[in-house]
Amino acid sequence: MAKRFKLLLLTGILSIAALVSGCSNIAVLDPKGPVAKTQSGLIMYSIIFMLVIVVVIMILLAVMLVKYRERTNLSNYEPNMHGSLKLEVIWTVIPVLIVIALTVPTVKAIYSLEKAPSVTKDQKPLVIHATSADWKWFFSYEDSDIETVNYVNIPVNRPVEFKLVAADTMTSFWVPQLGGQKYAMTGMQMDLFLQADHEGTYKGRNANFNGRGFEGQKFDVVAQSDADFNAWIKKSQKAPKLTQDKYDKMLIPGHEEVQTFSGTHLGFANHVTDPEYVFYAWKRYNYIPLNPHNPNQKQELSDKPLLPARSKTITNARYTEDGKMKHGPTTAKTSH
Repeated sequence: MAKRFKLLLLTGILSIAALVSGCSNIAVLDPKGPVAKTQSGLIMYSIIFMLVIVVVIMILLAVMLVKYRERTNLSNYEPNMHGSLKLEVIWTVIPVLIVIALTVPTVKAIYSLEKAPSVTKDQKPLVIHATSADWKWFFSYEDSDIETVNYVNIPVNRPVEFKLVAADTMTSFWVPQLGGQKYAMTGMQMDLFLQADHEGTYKGRNANFNGRGFEGQKFDVVAQSDADFNAWIKKSQKAPKLTQDKYDKMLIPGHEEVQTFSGTHLGFANHVTDPEYVFYAWKRYNYIPLNPHNPNQKQELSDKPLLPARSKTITNARYTEDGKMKHGPTTAKTSH
């Protein structure tokens, strides 16, 4: 019997070791910033906590199978036992304590990540507007008057405040090595704080399925030294100008190559106050969403805009004509 128990215990230990060793290539467990470190620490805490519970349960199961196995000697068999206050208290209190042990650190982490990381709280965050559209990402540096497509450069050791919004379908902004995901939706703005402590290129993507081009809606986050970042800013400010015609055409569903522009779309397109902007942009180039179940439908896009550029318009019922929100702040919060 002792040999069987040792074999069961050894199997459990080897299984846990295999699981932990297999986590070495998981991006969320290889954090490169304070936000990701907080979240990966919470993940490991939860995994270890739950593995301990699994081990205890498996040991108890083994004990029960051996102790109460079928046998010829039934002298201590008591089939008429009813209830046990002691046991009922134990198996009620223990799950409550488990839930509390998991809830307290989770809630603390969620609320702490709704602001800039405490390690760099004295630094002013770099604000970048991240706009998703099927199936690409636009990053607008309003203060520097630069916009990039499918890549974003940030300085290391400085908090970055991403202001998330979607031009069309709901997406999820996610850079696993820098922090957890947060949704981007049309008609509202979400704030997400991230920070990179090490120079390098980190993979980001849309983590919310939004159609046939979902798998290609990816981007790179390039973390640079302050000197390299400032040099990139100066170089990018000499890039071709982003016009409204060019931006509207890129809003048509499809994939785009990495691009850099001087100027941003924020001056003529606000997807928070004007969530219907994208539909007008599609009409300008004769784009009509096709039925994926009808192979006979054909799309004939125009190379040039067929309608004049859209002027600033308020189509969001929560905003007044002067662009002010009627019912409270424009920023919403969500869990990571």
